[in-house]
Amino acid sequence: MKSQPFMPQLGKSLVFVICAAFAVCAAVSTARAEIPKPSPYPISWELNFDHSKPKRIVVDVPGESAPKAYWYMTYTVTNKTDKEQTFLPIFQLVTKEGKVIRSDNNIPEKVFDAIKDREHIKYLEPYTKVAGELRIGDDQAKDSVAIWEEPEAKMGSFTIYVGGLSGESVFLKNDKGEQEKDADGKPIILRKTLQLNYQVPGDEVRPGEDPVIEKETNWVMR
Repeated sequence: MKSQPFMPQLGKSLVFVICAAFAVCAAVSTARAEIPKPSPYPISWELNFDHSKPKRIVVDVPGESAPKAYWYMTYTVTNKTDKEQTFLPIFQLVTKEGKVIRSDNNIPEKVFDAIKDREHIKYLEPYTKVAGELRIGDDQAKDSVAIWEEPEAKMGSFTIYVGGLSGESVFLKNDKGEQEKDADGKPIILRKTLQLNYQVPGDEVRPGEDPVIEKETNWVMR
């Protein structure tokens, strides 16, 4: 007599419930509205943005018993649109664990001075001095730097998001076409943002000695 696989009635019911649950989850996932993507062609003003790879620097800063490590990225922003624009840069570094770090947060002035001495960029200015009105033309371009305190010695993969380069924006909506709102009840607005992906191989034993590998660069709505 051929044996049959053993599955008590309770087991069959449990399998049915699990399958039904997965079906519901799949339906919810497919119904959820997708995050909008930037337009494939310009629909608003956009600034030219040239940047270096992120670099590591160690600086003796006042009030610290030992030198501290920082990461920075120099950049040049140019307005080649048909009118003056307001440049309000937002730089966020996102670690491999998902920690979000905004640039230039309580960074000692001595760190900026050390970067300027190393890079030899004559007109390099802190971001506070480049933010604001950006006039038209190459001769009105501004050089600055985004600086972060090092989040960890072993950086691994990380991403830098650059906001303030485009006027393209959109309200985030759900699958019903209704505007999504934040915790304060305000509509959520997504803005065209430059996404820069990097990887630093190696470990935390000799930080700063491994090359910074540039991965893909994309425009996203964030």
